[in-house]
Amino acid sequence: MRYLIPIFLQKVVDITIDQKPDAVFITGDLFDGRINLSEENLSPVKQIKVPVFFVEGNHDGYADEHGIDLYLSGHTHAGQISPIILHSFLCTIFPIFALIFQYSLFEAFIVKKILLYAVLVFLISLLFYCNPERNYIDDHDARLSFTVDTVYFDTVFTTIGTITRSFRVHNHHDRFIKIDKIVLAGGDNSVFRINVDGLGGTEFDGYEIAPNDSMYIFVEATLDLNNTADILRIQDSITFEVNGNLQDVDLVAWGQDVHLLRDSILDYSTTWIADKPYLIIGAILVDTLQTLTMEEGVKVYMHRDSWIYVKGSLKMAGSYENPVTVQGDRLELYYDEYPGQWGGIYFVPGSVENEIDNALIINGTVGFWADSMVNFSEPVLKISNTEINRMSHDGILARGSSIDAYNLVIGDCGNSCLELLYEGSYTFNHCTFANYWFSGFSNRRTPALFIANYFAYKDDNGIEHIEARDIEEATFRNCIIYGSNAHEIIVSKSPDGILNYTFDRCLTKMDENKYNFHQDPNFIAITNEKDPLFDSLHVSYELDTLSPAIDIAYFDYSISFPLDKKGDNRFADGKPDLGAFERIEQ
Repeated sequence: MRYLIPIFLQKVVDITIDQKPDAVFITGDLFDGRINLSEENLSPVKQIKVPVFFVEGNHDGYADEHGIDLYLSGHTHAGQISPIILHSFLCTIFPIFALIFQYSLFEAFIVKKILLYAVLVFLISLLFYCNPERNYIDDHDARLSFTVDTVYFDTVFTTIGTITRSFRVHNHHDRFIKIDKIVLAGGDNSVFRINVDGLGGTEFDGYEIAPNDSMYIFVEATLDLNNTADILRIQDSITFEVNGNLQDVDLVAWGQDVHLLRDSILDYSTTWIADKPYLIIGAILVDTLQTLTMEEGVKVYMHRDSWIYVKGSLKMAGSYENPVTVQGDRLELYYDEYPGQWGGIYFVPGSVENEIDNALIINGTVGFWADSMVNFSEPVLKISNTEINRMSHDGILARGSSIDAYNLVIGDCGNSCLELLYEGSYTFNHCTFANYWFSGFSNRRTPALFIANYFAYKDDNGIEHIEARDIEEATFRNCIIYGSNAHEIIVSKSPDGILNYTFDRCLTKMDENKYNFHQDPNFIAITNEKDPLFDSLHVSYELDTLSPAIDIAYFDYSISFPLDKKGDNRFADGKPDLGAFERIEQ
């Protein structure tokens, strides 16, 4: 988890909480690299309200600072936290006991990899550990300190519970401090819920905090309907009474009403308008012969693992200024660029006349999945002026389908931007496929574009079979196909099937040691291994003023697509550019 805290850790915590565990055991190698164990990095773990036990692995030894309440040191090689490494050396010499000591505000137990010793040490510590004398501070000016002054929930959906946030209450004095009352000001009528050191309620009496110690307070909220399209601000506070003084921490949430669909079948044609967002939990199915139309500005938020299944037709009719947006329902800042938050949009075999224009599809698993069709006379999917980005698997996965696309941008994907498999018919004009997948999420081994006219499977005896199909057309004109891998195009052909592919006037990234495209007549006027110099990498992939893709598009192909993704004229300077965007100098 060297690069993924806290965004990846938050997803792991969410899944853990959903399982309703009685206790959580982290059994080593939680970290890998020199990570600062700050409250910010570890904050998701605080949402787990059952006991959490952490036994260190050897990789965890590189972590810096403290933050663990009970630390059981496992492997003791490779640079454990000093001075623990010294004590582990002593334990190696005298393995029948372990040295118990105070280090950076947490108890550390070092044993020689044998659970029995850890249990023995723990029992001994219970026998001999003595609490410091409870000398209380009664100064009227004594104050608590807090890690935050306000707990924010930024734009949450009404009637849907929020995530859990937390903060710490510190006693920085050298004596015990007694908190006479902790009160949720709104009481039982508040939209907020609090949990004080593991106990839920609205009012708490007689809590104590030891010298230089702290306690946790957890906060959640479920907002009432606004009955308006506006986003409303809701506020409350938690008050703390100490020695006659009142202190408080504010609670603030912005709530928005949504159209909620949970495991719904749309057995009627309908149009969604941009009055308020749509939240999908589970899945929705657009039934056979029915059409779901999304007008410009519609925002669709997808809960974890949610899908849109289309047996009938899906039409997204956005505009450049107000695209139709489909994204995950986690609106916290650190989820902005986190992939895999929801499932995908799946065109079931039999789905026809799907039209996507000016849409933004982000942070899912598969942007569009078009499955096996038989008749390729009309495209299953027409897609234009659309961006698909940050998909944990594919931007578009087509298996025996038909797609007609132009001004399409597919950005970072954990697998491929575009996979065309089995059979079908596909045309792409003035499209940009740019896969700079962040290796901190996973190691991408696949190219930005993969085409294969077969599928492989194993029978009951484990014998692999390859069944060839026919890809009647896979044409790419005036496109950019680039990324962070050395080889970003693979065309895999079975000789038993047809694969008619063409790359005409494209900027590509191909390793010529792996494939000599110069001897392939299906590659025409290719510009290879020249960085396209996107001026907004990972965002929209527009061209920088020095991009080699400028002014080299084939004029005759561009005539059919005179406007770029932003609506700018490709012929303003007389020479169109490759890809979805025309560079317009100011």
